[in-house]
Parts: sequence; structure tokens; C-alpha cells
Amino acid sequence: MRYRPFGTTGWLVSEIGFGAWQLGGDWGSVDDAQSVRTLHHAFHRGINFVDTAQMYGKGHSETVVGRALKAWSGDKIYVATKVQPTQWPGVTEDDPQMRGRYPAWHLRASVEGSLARLGVERIDLLQLHCWMPDGVRALDWLEVLNDLRCEGKVDKIGVSLRDYRPADGVELAKLGLVSAMQVIFNLFEQRPADLLFNAGTAPAHIVRVPLDSGALTGSWTAASYGTWPQESVPARLFRGARFAETLERVEKLKSLCRPFFPTLAEAAMRFTLSPPRVSTVIPGMQTEEQVDANIAFSDGAAFPADLLAQVSQHGWPRNYYQ
Repeated sequence: MRYRPFGTTGWLVSEIGFGAWQLGGDWGSVDDAQSVRTLHHAFHRGINFVDTAQMYGKGHSETVVGRALKAWSGDKIYVATKVQPTQWPGVTEDDPQMRGRYPAWHLRASVEGSLARLGVERIDLLQLHCWMPDGVRALDWLEVLNDLRCEGKVDKIGVSLRDYRPADGVELAKLGLVSAMQVIFNLFEQRPADLLFNAGTAPAHIVRVPLDSGALTGSWTAASYGTWPQESVPARLFRGARFAETLERVEKLKSLCRPFFPTLAEAAMRFTLSPPRVSTVIPGMQTEEQVDANIAFSDGAAFPADLLAQVSQHGWPRNYYQ
């Protein structure tokens, strides 16, 4: 496992982190005991950064991560979690107001809940689950989070940028108000490399959805959609004509990447690791085998320049969360 600086925090984190949304059960049925085993396997293999949130399985993901931490006696594991706003802005709102979305009572109650579920005395990284650019001027959220830091309940603060809106973080990055930013970055959503990663010197960059919610694993077939539980996250994301269009684009990428990598998953993961300003990439993992497969890409190999030029033509930012 290779490690990278986490912005200016002084932390060294594994460049492959552990995305824990799926442990909450929103992606399908889960076995908590297996989830804990998978987390411990990841820790033993050198992963030291876990990302979860209070809304993942209505807190269940945090609870499972907490169980794993309680039974772990090895090296330090950095845990990042998130607090959602009292009201989410509409998907099509371009400039929603930040003030009032994270009132003091809400942030404090959320932090206490996360501390209890995780079983820790201090949250390593607390992220606002929905960042709005107006927040660089409406700073009520920052005052409360700084108070929580002074009280020892939160160490560092960060934000998660709204889906497929990397430009929303540019001004915040330049101002250096937070320690970390989380953003979607993958073979389809390539814009953060130009828009965000070089916008400021302070924040660490956490890359989520590196495999496009499963599409870029390259393992899908025309029959895959019918195997997903109807109310699961992937079934909602790729409903209707979305699945067929995504699969068609995936097949084109597989053909393009085949001369360079044995699988599309390897190409996708190595692409997200290629920008030096990326601190950690957090794929979702449910089994030890998935952990091992992702860790194998942490070897420092450069992404082929010829392929990088070619995949740039396959950018396809779209928001399937709406």
C-alpha cells in the first residue's frame, strides 16, 4: 500500500481508502459480520482511511464501522463521516443558499449521534454532506464546526461537493477554509482534474465513485440490471434507458483500454489515482476479494499517456442521482 499526504493536515493516508456506503444496506442486503471481516482485512492490508455518513443506512454504516474499530488493535485508522443538511437543495438549483442548512442544534446533535455510533471520542474528519458555494460567505456552519473542534469532538472539517458539480468547490479550495473536499472523479466524470485539483494548495481531495457506481468494473452484462433489488441504489440510478446507454459506453471504454489493461476496473482505478493532488480514492467494497483487487492497483505505476489522451474523449458527466 502506498500513502499520500492528506492535504496540509500532516496525515499520511492510504491512497486506496474504504468507501462504506454499501455497509449500510442501501445497495442490497448485507451481513454485518462479513462487513466487519472485510474492514479488518482492509486494515491488515494497509488501508487506514474509511469514509462513511450518518445517512448511509440511516446510521447503520457508522455502526458497523464502529464495531470494526472497537475490535481493531492495530495502527491508526482515520474515519471520515458526514452530516446531511436539514434540507437538501433541489438537484437543478445552481446557487442554493447555505445559511440555515446546518444550524448549530443540528450539527451538534448529528456529531453526538455519529460519535456514539462510531464509538469514538473524536471524529477525525467531519464533512458537510452537501456543499453549496454560498457557504464561503454564509459562515454560520464554520463557526459551529470550529467550536466543536475546540471542544475536542471533531479534529478536521471537510465538505462533500454536490454530485457532478466540481466547480462548486473552486472558491472554497482557494480560500482554504476546510481540510478536505470529496468529489466524484472517474473515467466518465473527468472535469475535477482541470477545474478543482489545482485550485488551491490546502485541501486534501477524496475521490468518490471511482467505478461509476459499478459501471466501470466492466463486469456488467445486459442481464445485470434484472439481478438488482428493485429499491436498491443501483436499480434507481440506472433505471429506464440509463442502463443500456451506460452499458454501451462502457463497452467502448473496455475496447479502448484492453490493449493497456486486462480489465476496465484496473483502468478506472488507475485513472483516478493518476492526479498527484488526489489524496485517496474510496471504492465501495463488500468482500476481502474486492479489497485485494483494489489494493493491487496501489503500486505507483503511471497511467499511460497515450491512453490518457484517448479516454479524454469519453468524458460523460451526468447526474443519475436525480
